Amino acid sequence: MCKSIFSRKQLGIPYILFLFLFVIAPLFVIVFFAFTNGEGQFTMKNLTGFFTDSNTLGTLAYSFGIAIVTTCVCLLLAYPVAYILARSHMKMKSVVIMIFVMPMWINFTLRITALKEILTVIEGNLAFYPFMNTVIGMTYDFLPFMILPIYTTLMKLDNSLLEAANDLGASGRQTFFHVTLPLSMPGVVSGISMVFLPAMTNYVVLDMLYNSTYIMGSLIGSYFSAYNWNGGSMIALILLLIICIFTLATNRVADEDAGNRGGALL
Repeated sequence: MCKSIFSRKQLGIPYILFLFLFVIAPLFVIVFFAFTNGEGQFTMKNLTGFFTDSNTLGTLAYSFGIAIVTTCVCLLLAYPVAYILARSHMKMKSVVIMIFVMPMWINFTLRITALKEILTVIEGNLAFYPFMNTVIGMTYDFLPFMILPIYTTLMKLDNSLLEAANDLGASGRQTFFHVTLPLSMPGVVSGISMVFLPAMTNYVVLDMLYNSTYIMGSLIGSYFSAYNWNGGSMIALILLLIICIFTLATNRVADEDAGNRGGALL
């Protein structure tokens, strides 16, 4: 066999450079500004200011509220759709999936603008229902990210497990809650991660649907627009830690679920 022209270490150099230049280095810059003041001196004022400022904490709570409600609505809409498509025997199943994915191919601004026009016809003044319209806009934007992982997981289910449950006398409801739903949890967890995290920071939907309230993304933008890089970096760093904790928690839930299913099969 001919040896490869490049070794594995040499092939990994571009990825290492990319990781350092676009992940590690910017993170160090954020950490530096977060723990310094305008004169470059070390300070904890930015950290304490985040937890003592009622506006910042209120924005964080509002962001969590938007993200939680959006995630729940997406899950309630996506799971039945994914389940019906995965369990059905229709020949045009791929076409239906493409219909849900097609809006993602269109420019984001155009999609939200079209949704704004529809909501304006229905409601009149969008400023009357800012929270509801924001949830509608984010649900419209993130729904495919919830459908696809659940659908993929349900498609991979072993039908012999469902047949075994039926042979043992389980009803359709019992089969769903004790077999189908537990086995589809990896897709559900993946969908929740793909919806919850962006919903906390996607402030474009708020701006376009006339929601004057800030979420974390718009709050960070306002700090940098006012040239307060130190306070904005601290908020960004705290938000990054929240996202990391949420990701680790969801991964742990998925791992425990996989372990429980493995133990049950044994």
